[in-house]
Amino acid sequence: MLTQPQWYQTAVFYELNVRAFKDNNDDGQGDLQGVISQIDYLADLGIDCLWLLPITPSPLVDDGYDVADYFGVHPDYGNLDDFRALIAAAHAHGIRVVADLIMNHTSDQHPWFQASRRRQEPYTDYYVWSDTDQAYSDARIIFLDTEDSNWVWDDEREQYYWHRFYSQQPDLNFDNPAVQEEMFNIARFWMDMGLDGFRADAVPYLFEREGTNCENLPETHAFLKRLRAMMEDEYPHAILLCEANQWPQDVRPYFGGDPNDNSVPGDEFHIGFHFPVMPRLYMALKRGDRSPVVDILKRTPGIPANCQWCTFLRNHDELTLEMVTEAERQWMWEQYAPEPRMRLNLGIRRRLAPLLGNDRRRIELLNSLLFTLPGSPIIYYGDEIGMGDNIWLPDRNGVRTPMQWDDSANAGFSNAAELYAPVIDDAVYGYQRVNVASQIFNPTSLLNRMRTLITTYKEQPALALGDIQFLDHPDRALLAFKRITRHETIICLHNLSDRGVSVEIPGTYDLLAHVRWSEGRITLLPYGYRWLKVD
Repeated sequence: MLTQPQWYQTAVFYELNVRAFKDNNDDGQGDLQGVISQIDYLADLGIDCLWLLPITPSPLVDDGYDVADYFGVHPDYGNLDDFRALIAAAHAHGIRVVADLIMNHTSDQHPWFQASRRRQEPYTDYYVWSDTDQAYSDARIIFLDTEDSNWVWDDEREQYYWHRFYSQQPDLNFDNPAVQEEMFNIARFWMDMGLDGFRADAVPYLFEREGTNCENLPETHAFLKRLRAMMEDEYPHAILLCEANQWPQDVRPYFGGDPNDNSVPGDEFHIGFHFPVMPRLYMALKRGDRSPVVDILKRTPGIPANCQWCTFLRNHDELTLEMVTEAERQWMWEQYAPEPRMRLNLGIRRRLAPLLGNDRRRIELLNSLLFTLPGSPIIYYGDEIGMGDNIWLPDRNGVRTPMQWDDSANAGFSNAAELYAPVIDDAVYGYQRVNVASQIFNPTSLLNRMRTLITTYKEQPALALGDIQFLDHPDRALLAFKRITRHETIICLHNLSDRGVSVEIPGTYDLLAHVRWSEGRITLLPYGYRWLKVD
């Protein structure tokens, strides 16, 4: 077991879709043994923690978030012995592993639900049932593209069941103490196999109360505090990562502690996603104006000293535009998703490189911001080499295509005749051009630039732990700030425009270019960036 207090505050996370990463047994599906075979690659990249998307048995209506068995591994991915082997291999390379804990709902194929719809004890009240579909009418519908109600009629039970996501995902009833205890036992099961924590899925929606929007309820926080207390008592090395797509002031309570005194340790989640900053990075870049990023971070409340935000540029879902105004959403769609196939729900289903027109300068610039703004950074598999997407695949599958390892058949992902999804094979992002093998020994490749950013980030504690102080500049295309600790100050400069920007600097050492700058003026190239350590 790896032990280091508050390791998550300085960690670089790597989000990995097991199905998409590497096929070891040539059945066309990625698997746990395939991930093990690429542990050296991940260690060389410099990441500290793997985040595994769901691996439990599932009908895969929602890519595994529709759980059919909490205590197993989907046969496409291997078995529990393979999972233990992955944990051992990762730990041997100094890499921790966290996995999704899906508490809000199960698949409608889960034995609990099948028993509940038959009113079979003790599962009768494991789910939220009602004689009417008018209850909790103030709760929003999340998947607007596919669902027109949060209720579904069940012929066998002759009642409606409640769901916040797909209709095939009935919500569990957290008012039932037995359900809460089930979640504790599920957490213990995976922790006992060596897992280093959980990314807790969809936590704002665990409880329902009439007259509310059924989000962020006090009962939810009370349960999460109990879960954290159990983890602290039984698995003190492990973390809980909060997935709550909310405004930062609404996420702050999920860290716990005292909202008026951040010196009081948090007692809910160790780390939480900062969703609203992500679309504003793209907004600021397209406008050539730092304001969206500065404004949202100035609105972000302080958090307990033992907690941390988590930031990302892309992930396995759509680039969510829930936390912007309607006018901003329409503008973002026009700028980044002009074709209807690029849009999904209230977001954009595209990978990082296509979003930025495959412009290496802008790809690097946003990654520089990922590693210098507050929060532990998350890299989505394949973005380190500039992978593309396939907008013609359904749902979010277009950003979940096979990892591109080399230019051989099937991108080196598998020797199978048929894959779970086609590899990217277009003229710009095709595996023949974009792959690990073509970049790993090329010192100027995106992959090696990412390795440099990660290495430098980990060598400079101020980038992870320092306070942030935004610097004023008459040109709003310059996003400049200091990351400050008692021992060091790093100035981070980012040019959000396609023209040069001149800026006055003190005497500094350039951490990425390895040159020393005397006090004076420097000009940032279009979309240029600098990490400058103050002498």
